[in-house]
Order: sequence, then structure tokens, then C-alpha cells
Amino acid sequence: MKVDSNFVMSINGDAVTTEHTQPVYNPATRAVFAQVPDASREQLDQTVGFARAALKGWAATPAEGRQAALERYASLIEAHAEEFVSLLTREQGKPKAGAEWEVFGSVDWLRAVASQRLPDEVVEDGDDRRVVTRFTPVGVVGAIVPWNFPILLAIWKIAPALMAGCTMILKPSPYTPLCDLKLVELAQEAFPPGVINAVSGGDDLGIWMTTHPDINKIAFTGSTETGRHVMKSASETIKRVTLELGGNDPAIVLPDVDAKTLAPQLFWAAFQNNAQFCNSTKRLYIHEDVYDDVKEALVDFITQQIKVGDGAEADTDLGPIQNSMQYGKVQDYFADCHTQGYQFAVGGRIDESAAGWFVPVSLVDNPPDDSRIVCEEPFGPILPLLKWSDESDVIARANDTIYGLGASVWGNDQVAVERIGRQLEAGTVWLNEVHQYSPFQAFGGHKQSGLGCENSLHGLMEYTNWQTMTMNKSPEV
Repeated sequence: MKVDSNFVMSINGDAVTTEHTQPVYNPATRAVFAQVPDASREQLDQTVGFARAALKGWAATPAEGRQAALERYASLIEAHAEEFVSLLTREQGKPKAGAEWEVFGSVDWLRAVASQRLPDEVVEDGDDRRVVTRFTPVGVVGAIVPWNFPILLAIWKIAPALMAGCTMILKPSPYTPLCDLKLVELAQEAFPPGVINAVSGGDDLGIWMTTHPDINKIAFTGSTETGRHVMKSASETIKRVTLELGGNDPAIVLPDVDAKTLAPQLFWAAFQNNAQFCNSTKRLYIHEDVYDDVKEALVDFITQQIKVGDGAEADTDLGPIQNSMQYGKVQDYFADCHTQGYQFAVGGRIDESAAGWFVPVSLVDNPPDDSRIVCEEPFGPILPLLKWSDESDVIARANDTIYGLGASVWGNDQVAVERIGRQLEAGTVWLNEVHQYSPFQAFGGHKQSGLGCENSLHGLMEYTNWQTMTMNKSPEV
């Protein structure tokens, strides 16, 4: 299979094209470099029918057989890894190091999830009665994947769904459909026809999926705003949903840190993947005793160590904003900061004549707590630095948001670090580290950052129904 050309949908094991197509842009050049199919409603209906027909056989496949298929799939991706890395950089914009982390991380994720099991739970087993709770496949899953980590976040859905015995229809983002279409095309070599399918298209396709009566579950990663629409649409047929949504992650820096040592870690906490990351630090609270030192250390690191450019260039650290829609949103946050008179410690001006959707790394110097740049999620490389002095006050400020995805605390006093971390309202709290993930640890949001869980056995359970069976052992019926 060639990874870099001939982009097709995969439906019941077949390569499928469409009369109409959609363009795909290279964000570093703003140029169209590929076309992908634009699925019709009829094609989606056919795909759902095939997935439902494949469900019985796949659900009946022993766990060891499903594990072997997932492991074969991981090996197939690994064999094409460099091709996926190159294509991911071209369509998403991220530099090679980030693309390698995503591709090889996805291979590891598949192998790890393939080892997971949900054994029956024996609730009671006495002389008179046996009670067992089983985990049965939820059915046909519709997976809707975002554009920031299109490969990894597809695998976060594919691996547990298929390991649980479900079948799947995957819809990639229209901004980054190429790697996902190729991922599912490659999967046809590892799974029976109909077990995993891919259809591409725009917003209408997502609506058709979330309202489709024969899709049992939607697994969605994206913005909180879109997540609300997904949840509303899915409610018409009482679909199960897993929603991994937006965040406004706080990081709290204690007064005992060494600014120069910590600056690189704080930088990558905020700007990994060019801050197009639900879990990036989006509010950096720095104790007033070290505020100026940390600010200056961050500015020095950014100006001396970081290059924003085409991800295909070897010395690029951060790529462009991925698409024109998001570029416009980020421009609006810069404009608002200038209109409100906020000061920038570094950056602050976007060169709109650049070849791609490039935005400079920018730090906003202590804006008000009620400013848009503090309250909202820009999803781009602009970060507010905020002073604090009182511990209870900074905890309250950190928690004063509709979001609750992640948070981090940084300091040498580990007792204080953990004390603060335990009071933060977030699904993942990192203490003196950040962005540490594992297929064996639960990931999910509090408040309006999501519903349900990904990863770990809790994430595997998201793709199952609970079935309790009771048996009366009395010899007479």
C-alpha cells in the first residue's frame, strides 16, 4: 500500500471513491495537495449496514483472536511508520519529532490495549445462586477524530473498540483526513471485512452519524461547543457517548523554583504541538516572588531556542496553525489583546503575509482574570502569564472555569505541590511533570471538558454494556 497517494474510503474491506471530493491543504504553504472522497448519506447507510453485519462474528471472536489482529495491525503501521510520519507532517504541519512521537506512540498503544481484558465479575457464587456481571460489546461505534493528533486519537478509539468486540466507522477531520484514511485502509489487512471502516466528509457526515439509529455509540474528540451538539444529536437514539472535549488547563508555579531550569518544561507544557492541544497549559500562574525571573527565562528560551516554521524543515520546533478556520480564531485573540491594551512579553504580532498559517510564540504579561485570553481556549501559541501570592486564592482562580481537563503544579516543596494538586478540579493533575500518558491510566475531563473516559480498563469499559446474569441453583423449576 502507498501511503502518500490514492486516498480512498474503506467500506466492508473495499476501497471506495465518490463523485465529489474535498481538498486537503498543506498548512505550511496554504496550498491544496490532495483530494479525498466526500461520502453521501447513502454510502454512510451502507457502511453502517456492513458494520452491523460484521458485528456478530467479530464479537464472537475470542479475546486472543482480537488481540492477535490488533498486534498484526500495530506491526503493519510500524512497517509504514516513516511514510505516515512524512504524510502527517505534510497534512497536519507538526515537525518530524512530533510526528514520530505520534506514529510510534500509536503502535505502542495498540499493543498495550490488545493485552487488556475485562473478565467476568463474580458477584455471588453460593449453594443457591450464582450472579455474574459480564461486559458485552456496545455494538457499532462511530468515531469522530480531530485534526490536532489525527493518528493517535484515532487509535485511542480504534484499539479499545475493536478489543471490546465492537465494529467501527471512523470519520476523520476534513482538515486532516489523509493519515486516517490510510490507517483504516491498512487495517483491512488485519481485520475481517466490515469490522473497521472509514468514511470522509464534512459537518453533514458527522450529523448523519450522531443521529443514525443503527450506530450504538459515538466516540468524539473535539471542542466543547461541538461536543454539546454531538451529545444533543446522540440523545435522539440514546446513544452511548464518550466525549473528550476542550480544556483551559492551569499551571501553578511555586516560589521555590529555579526559573532557568523550569522554563523549558513550562514552555513545552504550553506550546507542544504549537498549543493545538486540549491539554496544553493555557493559564500560567507564577508566584509573585519569581514572576519576573520565570517570565524572563521563558522569553530567553523562546527567542534563543525556538524556531517556528515548516515542519518538513529539520530545524523547525513548532509548525503552523493547522487550518484557516483556527488561524482566524487565533488572530482574533491577538487582536483582542491589542484592543484591550494588554502587554506582550514576547511576540504579539502575526505576519499575515507568511506563506503558511504561521503564528509567533507569544506571552501576554499578566492580563486581567476576566479577559478572553484567560477565560477561553485559544488553541494556538498565545499564553497568559498571571501573578499569584495566596495559595487558596490561586487554587480558586485555577478552578474558576467551565473546563476541567488537566492541570499541573511545579515546585520543590513536594508536600505543597501535592496539597495544591489535590484541590484542583481536573481529570489529570501532573505534579512536577506534564503530558505523561499511558494506555493503562484513565484519561478524561471534569465539568465541561468531557464525559466518560479513554484509556485504561475504564476506557475499555466505555465500549461495553454491563450484563448481569443470575442463576437459581435450586434443582426444581
